Amino acid sequence: MNNSHDYKEPVISIKDLKMSYGSKQVLKGINLEIRRGQIIGYIGPNGAGKSTTVKILLGILDGYEGEVRVLGEDISSGSIEYKKKIGYVPETTEIYDSLTAQEYLTFIGELYGMSFETADKKALKLMSLFGIEEVYTTRISSYSKGMKQKVLIIASMIHNPEILFFDEPLSGLDANSVMVFKEIMTELAAQGKTIFYSSHIMEVVEKISDRIIMISDGNIVANGTFDELKVQCSQGSLEDIFNQLSGFSKHKDMAGEFISVVEE
Repeated sequence: MNNSHDYKEPVISIKDLKMSYGSKQVLKGINLEIRRGQIIGYIGPNGAGKSTTVKILLGILDGYEGEVRVLGEDISSGSIEYKKKIGYVPETTEIYDSLTAQEYLTFIGELYGMSFETADKKALKLMSLFGIEEVYTTRISSYSKGMKQKVLIIASMIHNPEILFFDEPLSGLDANSVMVFKEIMTELAAQGKTIFYSSHIMEVVEKISDRIIMISDGNIVANGTFDELKVQCSQGSLEDIFNQLSGFSKHKDMAGEFISVVEE
């Protein structure tokens, strides 16, 4: 299947996706088409169905209704081919921290079919570009949060995937690394890679996304460029739009109450 440069075919296609946990319906009929070379800001309040959607796309969750195609492949077929072309940075730092970065990153590389030598060479170079090559052979358990985050970012990209899912990827990163990482995302998108970027930091989503998809209570409530959403909602910042569309407007009252309790 050689569609790595077929820009006409959607890289992700979701039709009437529904998902329930017991009697609770988490996704209520998601329809979505994503083309190559886009940075998608994928946002929504906690519990809206964001991470459920991503876990279905990653093949971690099944039992859904509807059709999900990734890189032209129906993911319910049981094939794992498409998974080799996906990278993922989860929100919580899930990492085998009794390993060294060298052990962890070469293990991930080999899982994706790379030789130990190739993965080792690439991992060390990427660690070096992030300024942490000196801890390459040190156990990850001794790392700071920012260093662990850099290792997770490297692990998600070492096999040169077509689609990247980043959930709060800037967590714990210093200002310089944040700038480097934003530039990496822009350049990957320019090469035709697709990036799903999920974060609660609206200013970043607003700046980097070509397209913003907002999910609330299991439904897509907005899908467009930041400028389109501004027109749709007549609001200034993405945070204002988010609050309007997700129906959350109590933040000022809550902040006031919080402070009055602190001052008691």
